[in-house]
Amino acid sequence: MSQHERAGKSPLPSQLINVAKLTADYYSLVPDVNIPEQAVSFGTSGHRGSSSLCSFNDAHIAAICQALAEYRKSNHISGPLFIGKDTHALAEPALMTAIEVLVANDVNVVIQSENAFTPTPVISQRIVNYNRGRSEGLADGIVITPSHNPPSDGGFKYNQVHGGPADSVATSAIQKRANEIIASQSKIQRVNIAKAMSANNLSQVDFAQDYIDGLDKVVDLKAISDANLSLGTDPLGGSGMAYWDRIAEKYNLNIKVLNTEFDQRFAFMPCDRDGKIRMDCSSAFAMSGLIDLKNDFDIAFGNDPDFDRHGIVCRSSGLMNPNHYLAVAIEYLYQHRPKWNANLAIGKTLVSSSMIDRVAKQLGRNLLEMPVGFKWFVDGLTKGEIAFAGEESAGGIFLQRDGSTWATDKDGFIMSLLAAEITAVSGKDPGEHYRSLTDTYGEPLYKRIDVAASLEQKAKLSSLSAEDIKASEMAGEKISNIQTKAPGNNAPIGGVKVSTENGWFAARPSGTENVYKIYAESFLDETHLQKIIEDAEALVASVL
Repeated sequence: MSQHERAGKSPLPSQLINVAKLTADYYSLVPDVNIPEQAVSFGTSGHRGSSSLCSFNDAHIAAICQALAEYRKSNHISGPLFIGKDTHALAEPALMTAIEVLVANDVNVVIQSENAFTPTPVISQRIVNYNRGRSEGLADGIVITPSHNPPSDGGFKYNQVHGGPADSVATSAIQKRANEIIASQSKIQRVNIAKAMSANNLSQVDFAQDYIDGLDKVVDLKAISDANLSLGTDPLGGSGMAYWDRIAEKYNLNIKVLNTEFDQRFAFMPCDRDGKIRMDCSSAFAMSGLIDLKNDFDIAFGNDPDFDRHGIVCRSSGLMNPNHYLAVAIEYLYQHRPKWNANLAIGKTLVSSSMIDRVAKQLGRNLLEMPVGFKWFVDGLTKGEIAFAGEESAGGIFLQRDGSTWATDKDGFIMSLLAAEITAVSGKDPGEHYRSLTDTYGEPLYKRIDVAASLEQKAKLSSLSAEDIKASEMAGEKISNIQTKAPGNNAPIGGVKVSTENGWFAARPSGTENVYKIYAESFLDETHLQKIIEDAEALVASVL
């Protein structure tokens, strides 16, 4: 994708959303589920869309919540339902809709007090802690967020009783039922918001306190405090911005929060590579403000609006490629957590860097490669079979220092604080650690691009079989492996991965945009990487 002229620059006034109109569209526009773009559709991270496009409206959220209430009842889930929201404009009206429907369905709803924001990992950790040792009356949760998507978008994620993203069985059932409700205009149980807020089955708590109190169980915060590191963070206007000062005060950390502005237009954000406003903490364009200040801190970090992702900024290297940081985090954790069982495996997505494979081999740890989507790691994290799980799009999670489960969804807080722990304990920042890895294992080159694709093309790509790929060579090398299933669990990857001796690519459709993504890596050089990408585009085009 070519770089837009506004990449890294402040957005123009014409690029900013009209919050009032977006909210009005949420309530006034009615979707037609016979149009695929307007139907409820749970991708890898829940249902996402925009009210102005008739893909995220009151009708969607009401139907989803009615379907969820029915799903909970049929699956005997009777504990509290914890709900959090991020700072996107559509999060507020969606939360109101959810409360009205869920309370009317006699669900015990728990929300953050004072209508404050709640990050994804906080809800996950709350579910895990509540359900620990219980066999009945289990809790689950919702986070209303479209992650790092543009300000015009809304999102709805369901976390099951294990605390992690809902599996395909659950989301398929909820999606199907929600679309039936919208199509048939079935009656939805619902009460007005005033009545819902005063109902006995709605309570308000401070989710933040318990989460913050437990952080030292997972990260060595005393080591960071003792080292007196200077830490900088840009929450990118996200749901965890108020957490950092509380964390700093409790654990005596020197954290400077660089931006505490709440603006649903995200007017303070530099534009991403394509010129859009996107709160992507793995993008050097979106993170350009923090990168410019990298020499002011020992380590700095940013997070996306729901704080399930991390962006690590080092003095030595600037913004780290997420793959690079995952490899560093894995090497460090498996050597600095003495209470972790020696048999604990490493989890990674199929499209993450092969540097992780080399680190895992050197550590003598089993590596589990999964399809894209954090839901695939939940079982291993819950059972204590995986100590660390990470994905190439800057998401990661790991166990507590004693080897017990912390959370089962991505956690941008602990991944950011881990970078500080690594720096404090080793005296070197993660960028310096990655240079040591490349000295030992070589330096793979990695790139991800987006290619425009229709819904039909995306559907075809997601259902490919290995036999559909007729090519025998890629980038001048013989193709050695074609995969449409992940080796870690034999689940379909929703696309294809093609490998040669010195490189690979994977192609899979986006769950939220009309594009498919190509991930590519070369063990040789930039020219080889570009040739892999060119051949990948041609190969995919030939089967679509």
